[in-house]
Amino acid sequence: MKFSKIYVELTNRCNLQCSFCSQSNRPYRDLSLEEFAHILKEISPYTKNIYLHVKGEPLLYPRLDEVLTLCDVHNIKVSITSNGTLLDKKVAILKHHPCLKQLNLSLHCENNKKNYLESIFASVEQIPEQVTIIYRFWALPSGKLDTKNLHLFQTLLHWYHQSEDICQEFQRTKNVKLTSHIYIDREQRFVWPSEGNNQTKRGYCLGGKTHLGILSDGSVVPCCLDGEGEIILGNLLQTSLCDILQSERYQKLIKSFQEQKVVEPLCLRCEYRNRFQD
Repeated sequence: MKFSKIYVELTNRCNLQCSFCSQSNRPYRDLSLEEFAHILKEISPYTKNIYLHVKGEPLLYPRLDEVLTLCDVHNIKVSITSNGTLLDKKVAILKHHPCLKQLNLSLHCENNKKNYLESIFASVEQIPEQVTIIYRFWALPSGKLDTKNLHLFQTLLHWYHQSEDICQEFQRTKNVKLTSHIYIDREQRFVWPSEGNNQTKRGYCLGGKTHLGILSDGSVVPCCLDGEGEIILGNLLQTSLCDILQSERYQKLIKSFQEQKVVEPLCLRCEYRNRFQD
């Protein structure tokens, strides 16, 4: 196995327009079930873990049940990152698939849905305990939660009958265990690579080494922050993953990071790679 995980974007459509998510210029597209089956066949020799996310909301995908059935058959473990607003409509599907390993729910998403959190919490109660549930919050640079997220956090504590003492623990650590399989995760908000966000030309990244991304048109990119497909290493609907990994662009990317050099324009604009520095 070469990769710890591969991101697969079932769709680049989303039902929200959150300010922290960069706006996409790509045409809306869903993978067909046949395309997903082909992708799964290509990547299964290289990983046993896929994340159904790059851009878009995976729970919008109309054939999610069939996608998860394919992953069951091929013994591929699945993690899903979602804004949670559609969880109540999809939980009947999710709870019946043994391939589902982890469900990441971004509680900091921006929506006006009434009883949003309560709907998520009630849906999570239907999911088997072997699935790890992670509630995610964005934190300020100081590590603390802003007023809105603090309110959401307190609502969560009330639902799970937890004391306010967890608030203090949450300030000290990035991850708090609520139950045997449910966690709260605090992450600093990252900045999507953008024009004018130039970083140093020296650095290191795990993109392309421990993980890859596959966009909804089949394009293979080195990481999940390349949501616009700026570093297209090949297209998995046209070329085998074996050949893509032998391509000049992929080999140059990996070699440059080994030498602490940043060569791709997108990587030069990426702040996230700074998290991998010593």
